[in-house]
Amino acid sequence: MTKTPVSLSYHTALIDLMVMVSAADGAMPDPEFRAIGQIVQGLPAFATFDAEKLVSTAKACARLLQKESADTVLDRVVAALPITLYETAYTLACEVAVADRKLAPEELRFLDIVRRKLHLSRLVAVALERGAAARYQIA
Repeated sequence: MTKTPVSLSYHTALIDLMVMVSAADGAMPDPEFRAIGQIVQGLPAFATFDAEKLVSTAKACARLLQKESADTVLDRVVAALPITLYETAYTLACEVAVADRKLAPEELRFLDIVRRKLHLSRLVAVALERGAAARYQIA
């Protein structure tokens, strides 16, 4: 019997993507987790999401990543996202990656994989990356 993958809501898909980029370097630093919380609480894409479910959703993603490959989980994430949220998803992944003001090589590689799976041009990706980096810049 083949197991049918569970369909994700786009909210869960966005959260899973942010968790995955944060965990890409083997750690999930507090600034990145705080960034996820702020994103979920402040963006219109999450207006209908119950923010109280953020921690349980993030933990479910972490458990899933222990059982399945990141590529498989990422494929599910992309499948759950409407095309209109592809640039949003990439932007959120970038924001989480830069939230601790350190970009690990693993995070950069993961972002490139995400960009390709979302079929974003390199030019669009660079613009979204620069926007995210600018938001976290300090003097």
